[in-house]
This record gives sequence, C-alpha cells and structure tokens, in this order.
Amino acid sequence: MALVPLADKGNVLHIYDFRVKEGMGDAFIKQFEEFDYSDNNPMHKTPAQVRDGVLCRDSEDPNRFFLIGEWKSIEEHKKILKIVAEEIRPKFVMLVDGGPANFKPLYAEVVSSTPLEYLQPKE
Repeated sequence: MALVPLADKGNVLHIYDFRVKEGMGDAFIKQFEEFDYSDNNPMHKTPAQVRDGVLCRDSEDPNRFFLIGEWKSIEEHKKILKIVAEEIRPKFVMLVDGGPANFKPLYAEVVSSTPLEYLQPKE
C-alpha cells in the first residue's frame, strides 16, 4: 500500500484544541456529526478545502477534542467560518466549555511534506 502525506506543503491546517462541558463529549460528537455531514455545512462546498477535517478525542481526557483540517488558505477558512459562526450557529458549539469564544482555530502553514516518490513502495 502506498502512503500519502497527512497534508501538502504550501497548504494550511486549522487546528482547534478545546474542551467540552463536563460529561458532554458523546453529545458533542453526535451534534458535530449531524451538522458536519449535513447539506447545511458550507465548509464542504468550497474548493478551498483540500481535505475534510477530522475530529479527535483526547485518549486521556474525554472532554478534550481536536479538530484538524487542510485548506488552501487561511483567508478562505476564516471567511466561511464567519458565516458558520454568525449565520448558521450550529448547536454543537454551545457544548464547548466557555461557548463559541473557546472554539477558535490556530492556523499552521505546512512547510514540509514528504514527496510522494519517497512514500511509494520500492519494487
């Protein structure tokens, strides 16, 4: 099986690191998935999104989560995030400890990504 890099050099990752209200982890996941997989999610309708995000749960703290996705630009992500936050207001954000103010991404530029020729199996 050929490997692929997690992200491509030149793109950006959005990285959310947040906690949900005590004991609300499972409810958060359910509400997040209901929104994320719906036709109401504009994040999935833009070519600026390179790879769909993943929601990860801390293996030692069931109330801590990470949301990571790959985009072509920070500006495009911020533009759509503003629409989601101000117009759509998904329910899952209210389960974040501290509310919407604590559901903000950090942005990281992908500066190194293993070239595909190094990831292909040798014959």
